[in-house]
Amino acid sequence: MSIEADIPAVWECPRCGEEGESTAGIEREVKAEKPVRTHWDMLLERRSVKDLEVLLAERLEQLRAGSRPSKVRSTPARQRKSA
Repeated sequence: MSIEADIPAVWECPRCGEEGESTAGIEREVKAEKPVRTHWDMLLERRSVKDLEVLLAERLEQLRAGSRPSKVRSTPARQRKSA
């Protein structure tokens, strides 16, 4: 190895594929994990809670009237009324 090269904390064994760790006291780098994005998190990126409440009220009204709900609109009700 080169003198200028950094010694890795972990490397793969060419024979068995297992990871080998450094005995020189070099700690492996811990990567920060991304938090899990739930369906609710992704939904809140597209619509506000108020928009979701309006949409829910519209759907419940349609179901109670006995009609089949139409396709979900991509434009919130608040923006449709002002347009």
